[in-house]
Amino acid sequence: MDVNISQLAQTLAIYAIPVLFAITLHEAAHGYVARHFGDMTAHAQGRISLNPGRHIDLIGTIVVPLVILFLSGYKFLFGWAKPVPVNYSALRKPRPHMALVAAAGPGANLAMALAWAVLLKVAVLLPAARFSEYLALMAQAGILVNLIFMFLNLLPILPLDGGRILASLLPSRAAWQYARLEPLGLPLLVILLLTNVLNVVLEPLVGVSDALIRAIVL
Repeated sequence: MDVNISQLAQTLAIYAIPVLFAITLHEAAHGYVARHFGDMTAHAQGRISLNPGRHIDLIGTIVVPLVILFLSGYKFLFGWAKPVPVNYSALRKPRPHMALVAAAGPGANLAMALAWAVLLKVAVLLPAARFSEYLALMAQAGILVNLIFMFLNLLPILPLDGGRILASLLPSRAAWQYARLEPLGLPLLVILLLTNVLNVVLEPLVGVSDALIRAIVL
């Protein structure tokens, strides 16, 4: 038990900040892009902010991701923040702009993965010390966390961003029929998680992307 507590504490110290920003800035990106295309809902509620405190859901943003990460042997991550409200009908061009609003979240995760890679480069160049070692571990976690969130959210399952993107690309009738399946999305994700299907799908995507980013930056 002491070993597990120690490992959990170490995991918390390394992953807490990357997980926090990966989830909250993902949500903020949706709000920024929605405002750009005419929907002021998130702006009116003060949710367009880089302040993580405005997006944190204690259970979904901190507890669940860290527990799942620890129990999966650092191979999988799942969590959520307080969703940024988006009124798709208020967008100037609802269907194409819905795709861009949805894509903003994964796009933010990709940008953060690249930023963490740069920070990893800095950590490698620093003189060997406890701080540089900790910084390198956190940067590696930041790359991993953001790639997992990016590919997870791009799955074509509503209410994930990939589902929103797919719905915006389908013909109107097919999109309407597809949207009716949204209540089944979260139960389906849980089943895919428990049956290890998500890990099978995401692990090669994350692994290849991680190696590519490191090759480019390092």
